[in-house]
Amino acid sequence: MHYQLAQVNIAKAKAPLDQPLMQGFVEQLEHINALAERSPGFIWRLQDDSGDATAIQLFDDPLLIVNLSVWQSLAALKDYVYSGEHLTVLRSKQHWFDKLAVANLALWWIPAGQLPTLAAAKQALQSLQEQGATGQAFSFARPFAAPSLLAVSELAVR
Repeated sequence: MHYQLAQVNIAKAKAPLDQPLMQGFVEQLEHINALAERSPGFIWRLQDDSGDATAIQLFDDPLLIVNLSVWQSLAALKDYVYSGEHLTVLRSKQHWFDKLAVANLALWWIPAGQLPTLAAAKQALQSLQEQGATGQAFSFARPFAAPSLLAVSELAVR
């Protein structure tokens, strides 16, 4: 079985998105989403009819924004997140978002062809927060190989 990488990240906006403080973020959103879609290894991202996910609520706090996507590999996602224009936006996040005291990004493997649910995303964040990095939910700092790759590497050790 082949696997793909699901990722969820949340951010707490300093103000509602229609406020002037958030204008710089909102103005870049469409471009950054399009950049993700054109990036090597991109498969899917959560979006509503407006083309983004900022109105989709994962938690009760209306200022918590969710981003959920699927990538072919950890390397593909890492290349997108930590290079080019996305990195520039990432470096400016403190202008628009408050630091969270809980896990704000979780990664997990899903069977190829499946899409992650909001419930699975919430569970991955909770799992990472409560248990630390595991095969069920991990981070860039403590990644886990896809299950099919684990099985192959375990056989090679025997």
